[in-house]
Amino acid sequence: MSVLKIESYPSDVLRKVAEPVKEIDDDIRRLVQDMIETMYHDDGVGLAAPQVGVSKRIMVVSPEAEPGTEQVYINLEIIHHEGAELGYEGCLSLPGVAAEVKRAQKIIFKALDISGNEIQVEAEDFFARVVQHEADHLEGKLLIDRVSFTERTDIIKQLNKQIMIG
Repeated sequence: MSVLKIESYPSDVLRKVAEPVKEIDDDIRRLVQDMIETMYHDDGVGLAAPQVGVSKRIMVVSPEAEPGTEQVYINLEIIHHEGAELGYEGCLSLPGVAAEVKRAQKIIFKALDISGNEIQVEAEDFFARVVQHEADHLEGKLLIDRVSFTERTDIIKQLNKQIMIG
C-alpha cells in the first residue's frame, strides 16, 4: 500500500464526471487499499477516486475515522433522500477550507462492495453527509458549488492565494 497524491483545486480531474467501474480487478482493489491509506494519512473521513487523480466511481468512507471501520462503495447511486440539515464540511482537495453546506439528513443508496456484490445502504446524519460529499466528487462537484456566490468567491480567492504562495 502507498499514500497517493491528493489532487487540489483547481485540478481538472476534480471537475470531471467519473467513469463507472466495469470490473473489480486487482488494480481496483490495490487502488482502494491505497485510497484507504491515503484517507487516514491525511486525517480524512472520506475520499473519492477523482481526488487521487483517478476518474472512476469509487469512494472510501470512515465516518468514525478509525482504521478497520472503512467502507468501500463502487458505482454508488443515491436512490432516496429526505430531510435537510446544515453542517460544516472540509475537503482534502480544498486545503484549509471549511464551509457550511446543506445536505439531506437521510439517504438510501445502492453500490457495489469491493467483492462486486450489489448492496443497498441507509445512512443518516454524519454518515449521510460524508457519503453525499464523496458522491459529489464522483459528479465533478466540490463543496464550493454548494455555497452562496459570495462565499464561493471568498473561498476561491483564499485558494488562489494558497496556490500563489505554495
